[in-house]
Amino acid sequence: MSDQRIFFIADTHFGSDAVRRYENRPFNDTEEMDRFMTDRWNSVVRPDDIVWHLGDFGAEGCEKLVVSKLNGNILFVRGNHDTESNSYYRQAGFREVYDYPVLFQGFWLLSHDPQYVSENTPYANIFGHVHQNPMYLTCGRHHFCVSAERIDYTPISFDEIIKAVRE
Repeated sequence: MSDQRIFFIADTHFGSDAVRRYENRPFNDTEEMDRFMTDRWNSVVRPDDIVWHLGDFGAEGCEKLVVSKLNGNILFVRGNHDTESNSYYRQAGFREVYDYPVLFQGFWLLSHDPQYVSENTPYANIFGHVHQNPMYLTCGRHHFCVSAERIDYTPISFDEIIKAVRE
């Protein structure tokens, strides 16, 4: 039995002062924001763990530097701000890169944007993109938002997501 754990996060926007200001993130500058998020990430993710990053990783050009500082094997579902080629992201250190939502463990639809799911669909959705937008709940029976602001800028474990959705 492997002790490899699975985590999720989205919308880190490393290196983006525009997002820091627009989302009213509680940091004085991007250096403080990036350091905080890197420290939080590495406080929960071990080197062999899997992290699904669900889009909008960082400001253009910062990926290689940032990924090299983060624990875990990062699987990347591209977001609307991730405009480089898939080979660029792989060369930056992402284990794999996806252009479209991914079906995970036959039930979880992993996407950047929220997908329409209801009690009549056979899936639940883990997503980002919406940051702190109050129109979207963090958690419901068929969805969970992992935008960085909603999870204290720290990757959240898959076990925690399952527990929250069940409750």
